[in-house]
Amino acid sequence: MERVRMIVGVMVLLAIGDLAIALAEDMPVIGKPANVLFIAVDDLRPELGCYGVEHARSPNIDALAKRSLVFTNHFVQVPTCGASRYALLTGRSPISSGALKNDALYNGDTALKSDPQEGAQSFPELFRRSGYRTVCIGKISHTADGRVFEYDGTGNGRMEIPQAWDDLATPFGRWKRGWGIFFAYADGVSREDGSGHRDLMQFTAQQDDDLPDGQMATAAIAKLKDLKQLKQPFLLGLGFFKPHLPFVAPQRDWDAFENVAIALPGHGETSASKFANNKSSEFFKYDFPYDKARPLSDEKVLLNRRAYLACLRYTDRQIGRVLTALDHEGLSDSTIVVLWSDHGWNLGDSRQWAKHTALERAVRSPLMISVPGMGSAGKQSDSLVETIDLFPTMVDLCKPSFAKTEKRLDGKSLVPILNDPQKQIKEVAFSYWRDSVSVRTKDFRLIATIKDKPLGELGDIELYSSKHEFDPVENLADQNPQVVGRLLGKFKIESMKRGAIGE
Repeated sequence: MERVRMIVGVMVLLAIGDLAIALAEDMPVIGKPANVLFIAVDDLRPELGCYGVEHARSPNIDALAKRSLVFTNHFVQVPTCGASRYALLTGRSPISSGALKNDALYNGDTALKSDPQEGAQSFPELFRRSGYRTVCIGKISHTADGRVFEYDGTGNGRMEIPQAWDDLATPFGRWKRGWGIFFAYADGVSREDGSGHRDLMQFTAQQDDDLPDGQMATAAIAKLKDLKQLKQPFLLGLGFFKPHLPFVAPQRDWDAFENVAIALPGHGETSASKFANNKSSEFFKYDFPYDKARPLSDEKVLLNRRAYLACLRYTDRQIGRVLTALDHEGLSDSTIVVLWSDHGWNLGDSRQWAKHTALERAVRSPLMISVPGMGSAGKQSDSLVETIDLFPTMVDLCKPSFAKTEKRLDGKSLVPILNDPQKQIKEVAFSYWRDSVSVRTKDFRLIATIKDKPLGELGDIELYSSKHEFDPVENLADQNPQVVGRLLGKFKIESMKRGAIGE
């Protein structure tokens, strides 16, 4: 490791020469304001048929993939809901904003200003100021319906993203409030209603609309009918909850996997990585339908993987209902559709049941973009892309009339890749979790502890490769000091360009 640290300084100096190089590409696929249907799915890893997972049951997302460009190397900035969505909505990296927590949008120094600013603070606000009708259904920001309430219902219900939405249209049904619908069980029961319900999984509902995600799909279908009548373009943000914990879906989605051969995790042993989330505390705080003795047996691992897949199948069906309505209303030819997830999730990989880690499975998530008439529909791109790239991409595609942002955007437009899936717009993708940074290239993932922000000494350093699918199986840092030095140099440059985390 000492050899690694000696090389780092040299590699930083070599890499500084790249600092002044900037790629500015503006090649719009369409030249007129288009509608946007932005679909967010919580805790969705690339466990989908269109990503090559044979045991998944995702026919509707797979159908969307056939009219989209599918990004196979999309990485989020932070593997937790609120901070990841902060990066999405503001187009800013945590290295610029300091936003690393779930409440980043509305608490502390990172909170968005409640009063109107000269420039837009979020991409929904920018579209709204450009004359778009903006509608939010479900979880687009961190809170379950765009209003600020705590899990227990306390709070003033102010907008989480100021000046962003014309219409907060999330239906509550029998659950009555935001976090109630997010942690919902059947029959109006919630993890947060004071009744003590904390079951890890429940598959008793009979109809899709017996649960919140089904009701949100129904609300979105009705809203599309209304939006069709307007003489202005629309931005509809539709955020589904499942497959986020608890694992709750209709019984038929559980039954659908009765005879499906579900694969065990490729790496099922506990990792020695200092960055692993071996406690998986979010997962293990629920009441299990079996004892919690660790490690979970293969039988229990498969039970949980089946529960996750059942929830995914349920959400996939809701997405299909909405896309069918988009076609039925004659809006598909004028609407850009984006499907995105705020992070991945370890589904027993390295015995982790969690997202809160800078390792590969937590920070890689699905992303697909469908633009009417684009030539890359049905193709895949392995180009490295980040969540912060979506804000400039939407601006590039839709050309909103108001384009001033309050803060500088940190991402790059993906339009060049939409035009040419082989196009590479960046060499590395950065993710952050607590006091660590993760630097991903095509071949390696480096994770390091930031001991002194932003440019001071780095602590633990680990390096993983595509050889093991980037899982924390073998730390290759000592064997590859030049690679480590080069990637740490990339982070040093990123720090100098953006500023320190937390500042």
